[in-house]
Amino acid sequence: MLRRNFLALPFAVRPAAEPLILLAAGDVHRLRAAARRTALAGKVEKALKDGPWSVTSHRPPRSDAAPNDYYSEGPYWWPDPKNPNGPYIRKDGERNPARFLANRQDIAEMSEAVLTLGLGAALLEDARCAERAAKILSAWFLDAKTRMNPHLEYGQAVIGHNTGRGAGMIDTVALIRCAQGVALLGENAVTRGVRAWFAGYLRWMTTSPKGLDEEKAGNNHATWWTAQVAAYATLARDEAAKKLAWEQYRTHLVPSQIEPDGSCPKEEARTRSLSYSAMNLDGYAVLCRIAQLNGVDLWRFRTPKGTGIEKAFHYLLPFLLDPKSWRKPQISGFDRDQIIYPGLAGLGLGSPELLAAYRKLPRADAPWVTLVDLLVKS
Repeated sequence: MLRRNFLALPFAVRPAAEPLILLAAGDVHRLRAAARRTALAGKVEKALKDGPWSVTSHRPPRSDAAPNDYYSEGPYWWPDPKNPNGPYIRKDGERNPARFLANRQDIAEMSEAVLTLGLGAALLEDARCAERAAKILSAWFLDAKTRMNPHLEYGQAVIGHNTGRGAGMIDTVALIRCAQGVALLGENAVTRGVRAWFAGYLRWMTTSPKGLDEEKAGNNHATWWTAQVAAYATLARDEAAKKLAWEQYRTHLVPSQIEPDGSCPKEEARTRSLSYSAMNLDGYAVLCRIAQLNGVDLWRFRTPKGTGIEKAFHYLLPFLLDPKSWRKPQISGFDRDQIIYPGLAGLGLGSPELLAAYRKLPRADAPWVTLVDLLVKS
């Protein structure tokens, strides 16, 4: 049982019939002709051959996690040169390549494949996609021998400090893409089982100590926690959890993260400040798009002080177009080719400036980007 007394929902708009995460039901028919002009068909052929994946395929050498438990290690934690066998030390923005990454890589690849197959089934009307997706989804979510347990108790562990942290839930942002693919595959025994898995994971996210820690994070982790809640609640048809996400946006995310000028100081304090600022705004855009299709306008929400997300989208825009003009810390390269917020926000706010900027960005050859491209350009 969720623990909130929910606020009234202002800015209500007419909800889409059975929203499909980032798509309205009517978008599927509308986008079919445009999808056939993209490279989606080639991606589908690859996805029909890849996988399946399982958390049981690769297990960590130094964890008590059960065979079906997802496990990862914090990216910015390193052995201490002064105490090699002691607790790890943190180096913000510097990823340790020796950390255990296999489960995180597999969940990302699985999610990309399911999204690709969902797009192939819905937009290309390729009957092979649903059959292949069923095998991939069964292996990751349903088969008792290979399924992932619906929790993240062992996410982003830090050697010598803990066996897992709430911060690990940033790893499952990839599952939003998977959920989008599942939504496009329609109703069958496998997708019903996967919806039930997401309902279980959603309960863990919103009630467990680690989940509640992540909810209270003051940066992009809280943003993406909320975007995940909104996406999984939409897939699982959990109205109470949706309302929790909208409340979190209004009472915590916008008031605690965004300054009146549109800056997000907690992201700008990091060593990869432009990357984290853009990543954070992507989370906001995904959340606002999901809310919009559920009949709630978060795009134009303002705090009593007048602070809102629209100013943040425009604040960062010049630096997306010209990253060299960013004067705050950025210790590594800035990859722009999967940034999507100008596209989703441009649609949601009806902003020609944001849409024009989106069209100028380099674009990755990835199904998530293909989906947003179709929405923006069709």
